[in-house]
Amino acid sequence: MEHHHHSHKGSDLAEAARSTMERSGEQWTQMRAAVFDALASFDKPASAYDIADKVSKDQGRRVAANSVYRILDLFVGANLARRVESVNAYVANEHPDCLHDCIFLICDNCGQAKHLDDDRLSGGVREAAKAAGFAPKRPVIEVRGRCGDCEE
Repeated sequence: MEHHHHSHKGSDLAEAARSTMERSGEQWTQMRAAVFDALASFDKPASAYDIADKVSKDQGRRVAANSVYRILDLFVGANLARRVESVNAYVANEHPDCLHDCIFLICDNCGQAKHLDDDRLSGGVREAAKAAGFAPKRPVIEVRGRCGDCEE
């Protein structure tokens, strides 16, 4: 079954991310806020280099991609961001207070990545892994193709 929940946008999203991070015992530093704001500003998955460039321009000083990678890893672990594995890029999680396996629909034409939460599908993947004697940590399901806008 598909799961529906409140998606945060703009300053509401940044506040939800900050709250989620602080509840997990982590600090919401200026650099983490800047990286999250940059990540959330992209309309498609962004690489650590894309994010580092944006933060560098916004702050008027060079920010290293290695620093951004560390913060993004922290964000993924705290459910603030999702990693789109096949393109080595990230998207802000619009509902950081809700933990689900994510299914990405990635357009090969325009690069958009839409995500869905479908517990039947991801649950089936988890059950199949368990049946094979494997302890699934985080299923990654990505479907490549063309979005509705590009298909028209």
